[in-house]
Order: sequence, then structure tokens, then C-alpha cells
Amino acid sequence: MQNITRPRKPIFALMMSLVLPGFGQLYNGEPNKAIWLFLGFALLSIPGVALVALYLPNGWMMPALIFSILLTLAIWLYGMIDAWRHARRQQDYVVQAWQTSGVYTLVFILCNVLAMPLLMGYVRAHQVESFRIPSASMVPSVLQGDFIFADKRYNCPGCKQRVRRGDIAIFTYPNNRTLYYIKRIIGLPGDRVQVSGDEVWVNGQSLTVRTTDTPSGVQVTEHDGGRQWQVIWAPVQQRPSETDMTVPAGQVFMLGDNRDATKDSRYFGTVPLQDVVGKARQVWFSSNADGVRWGRLGEVLK
Repeated sequence: MQNITRPRKPIFALMMSLVLPGFGQLYNGEPNKAIWLFLGFALLSIPGVALVALYLPNGWMMPALIFSILLTLAIWLYGMIDAWRHARRQQDYVVQAWQTSGVYTLVFILCNVLAMPLLMGYVRAHQVESFRIPSASMVPSVLQGDFIFADKRYNCPGCKQRVRRGDIAIFTYPNNRTLYYIKRIIGLPGDRVQVSGDEVWVNGQSLTVRTTDTPSGVQVTEHDGGRQWQVIWAPVQQRPSETDMTVPAGQVFMLGDNRDATKDSRYFGTVPLQDVVGKARQVWFSSNADGVRWGRLGEVLK
């Protein structure tokens, strides 16, 4: 049987590597290099982000995230250039038996349609997920336009991280289960929560440490178990009616930090524990109408 000689077309190799790192090397007859390029790209771009977001010290998050993104792009770019250069040198290339359109299609489906989405889905469901904050309901802790990492190793079977008062949590909105909300956990199952004026009590203990009057209302420092956070109350005439309730079993009571510019458990009731899906961890990007808020990049959420 006569071998079939077909020169490799550099533009094909380049475009295939653009679509999928390592794909151009497969076209050039270098399956080993193709596998390593794809694995390097996949592991750096998805689990690498989870590693940076969850396991490195907070101060390392932004430098490590930028380095991970640059390294991922470098692998992608290297794959394209390498595929193009090797294709140029293979004018007398002998086509291998496995180099058929069916094999190329199968590899593309396995890598780009199955492997990458499954890997991404696992990381988002069980490790870390990014959320954009569309409202000002958590000011001053979380700003409108923040992009945050949420720790998904939280409040799940087998997870070591349990919900605590003061946690900033991501949860499924009770009145529309296609939406996620972000609020602070104030009451745990069995807690009595009272809200009156600009003060919150849990089990008869006030959360207030100190208050400061501002032109737009009152800024209050609250605490629980050695943790402190800042909240904002609007002028008295804009406040809702008082709240006094005991949190039912298996539920939590949520409040926004921007207390009078938020819809929270005072309006839609308590939230089932199983609907709390993550803990807000760190800001990885932030912007508003004036541009990027550079000072918030890497901000740890408390």
C-alpha cells in the first residue's frame, strides 16, 4: 500500500490550535505534544483559578491570578506558533492512518464539548465560582460592580465550613430560584432576631459596637464572635417597620449591609440552609462608570 504524502498547511495548523490548544500539533502528527499542551491549558485555566482563589494566602491572590492567566495565554500562543512553524517544515509529510476527519471531530468533541465543560462545571459546583454584584445592597462591604470569588466548599455534605453569623453568603433567592442573592447571615436556626431603628439584637444581645452619624444616614459597626463589619442605615423616616422573629429550624436570617437599600429576610423571610450555596471570599475585579476600581482588586471580604 502506497503512503499518502500531503504537505501540512500552516494556516490550518494555526487555526486548529486557535480553536483548541494542541489541536494543531495533532494535525502535524505530534499527539504527545498535543496532549501535554491541552492538559497544560485546561489545568491552568480552570483548576488553576480554583487553586489561586481558595488555597493561596489572600495577599497572593491577584499576583497569582494574573500569573496564571498570562501563563495560560502563553501556552495557547505557543501552541499556535509551534503548530504553524512545524507545519511549514513538513512539505513531504506522510499522513498517518489515524489522521482522518472523523478522528479530528471526535477529539474536538471530547476535549472542547465534553472535557472542558465537565471540568469547569465541577470546579464551579464544588470549588469556586465567580459572581458579578449588580446592586448596592451590600455596601460598604461589597460594592455594585464588584466581581467576587465565592467559596463553594461551604455548607455542603462533607464540607468543613459551616455557616456562621457574620458570613457573607450566596444563596438562591426564595421568590425566583433562577436568581442568586448575596447577604450577610445574621440569625442561625433557633436564634431570636430583633431589628429596631438602627440596631439589631440576636438572642437579646445587641450587635452594635459603635455608631457614626453621616450626611446620608448612620454607619454602624456590628460584631459577633470577635468578627466586625460595617453597615449603613438610612435616615429614620426611610426605615421599614420593626422585626422580631425566631429563626425556624433549618433556616437562616439574612440582612443586607446597606440596610435600607436591600430586600432581605425582613421582606422575603428566612432562607433554607440548603439554599446557601457559597461564601463570598474575595474581590478579583471591580469597576463602575468611572472605570476600574484598582484599590478593590484582591480585597478580602469580611
